[in-house]
Amino acid sequence: MNHDFNVLNQKNYIPNEARYTNMKYRRTGKSGLLLPEISIGLWHNFGFNDNFENSTNILKCAFNHGITHFDLANNYGPPYGAAEITFGKIFKRYFKPFRDELIISTKAGWDMWAGPYGNFGSRKYLISSLDQSLQRMGLDYVDIFYHHRPDNDTPLEETMGALDHIVRQGKALYVGISQYSAKETKKAAKILKQLGTPCLIHQPRYNLMDRWVENGLLDTLDNVGIGAIAFSPLNQGVLTNKYLNGFPKDSRAVKDGRYLKVDQINDELLLKVKKLNDIANSRDQSLAQMAIAWLLKDERITSVLVGASSSNQLLDSIKALDNKEFSKEDLSEIEQVLKD
Repeated sequence: MNHDFNVLNQKNYIPNEARYTNMKYRRTGKSGLLLPEISIGLWHNFGFNDNFENSTNILKCAFNHGITHFDLANNYGPPYGAAEITFGKIFKRYFKPFRDELIISTKAGWDMWAGPYGNFGSRKYLISSLDQSLQRMGLDYVDIFYHHRPDNDTPLEETMGALDHIVRQGKALYVGISQYSAKETKKAAKILKQLGTPCLIHQPRYNLMDRWVENGLLDTLDNVGIGAIAFSPLNQGVLTNKYLNGFPKDSRAVKDGRYLKVDQINDELLLKVKKLNDIANSRDQSLAQMAIAWLLKDERITSVLVGASSSNQLLDSIKALDNKEFSKEDLSEIEQVLKD
């Protein structure tokens, strides 16, 4: 299909053929769906307080470099819903002709609206939330819909039944889960399989400093045939050179203390980061690039979900794909730094 690429005209423009040649794609579990090794998340930098032109250019840059997967959630902002509204405007203006070349996901599970029906994992909440998300984004369907977190107070059969119902309605092509334990994942996958809607993918928090998924979850996903897309690969900016010489005014620790607080970045942590940065430099990579490549060294990881505050930052992340090989010495040095 030939498209008029003038709709994506900007400095990072790449012709169609080069875009798909330069990006690598991995199969999502045992499904037929391929995802780019790097996906773009709209968790930050797409709220109403963010610059719309900058947000637009980030997504244009992503698509022009083969990043076909855009990941959202109902409460991304601020305020809640803002990222989906921003994305909807960008999609309508620039990406609508390319809908069949995009994988768009959203989620529900955390607090979204007031009252007893805007949180957790009930059938009421999940179906209502997706209807609202589709309206905000101006879409007929999403490619992947996630339950955003486990809910021990709602029967898993109800939550998974709602996901199955959403697929049968045609409002999502696939479904996934996020932050479920290995045990919860195995049970959820079994229920979905019995219903006839396989669990496509799991989205866990995973990075060099947060390794909980290695205690059984990755093995479970591999055994069951579910893909994995890692979020927070840079540990909210800690696994970059951003804080090596103090706290920049535009850093997340200074601007938004909800997810990373200044007092969390202590001398002990900074020493580890500096040593990791030295290892990265010896590999001719930035620390951020090494952190992304380290995740992708594991074939069980389908994709790494990165955020970006600018097109240049996104391009820097994409360069991680130039060197995904780690020697035994590299891995040993990394582990020693984290252990000390």
